Amino acid sequence: MADEATQELSVTPSAMAGGATHVSDEVVEKIAVAAAKSVPGVAELGGDVARFFNAVLDRVGLDQVGDARRGCSAHVTEGAAVVNLVIVIDGGRPVPEVTDGVRAAVTSAVEAYGLRVDEINIRVDDVALGGPLVPSA
Repeated sequence: MADEATQELSVTPSAMAGGATHVSDEVVEKIAVAAAKSVPGVAELGGDVARFFNAVLDRVGLDQVGDARRGCSAHVTEGAAVVNLVIVIDGGRPVPEVTDGVRAAVTSAVEAYGLRVDEINIRVDDVALGGPLVPSA
């Protein structure tokens, strides 16, 4: 039928498909680890056991295995994240200064991905005494 008109549909922004977006716990863990590592005074992440196994992996050439989320666990529920970190601080650094910096950096990084941060729990597991000491005031 040659005289039937072809109907065109216009697509507008309001015609966007719906659906849900879920961010996995692992994504938040990677973001949090990267942010925490950027804070001055954070020597390493992870507890004694995690650091031991990472040292073994380093020796056998698998130095990147497990680094992305080591020392961090996160739980995301309805767009809000709870982050738990285990850190090692540089010797001579005030714990509150380092942990406040970690909380600020992690909060900023996670919120940049559109999530809300409800809690950041930090356990200082060790102190690295090999570096230069910061004199106390």
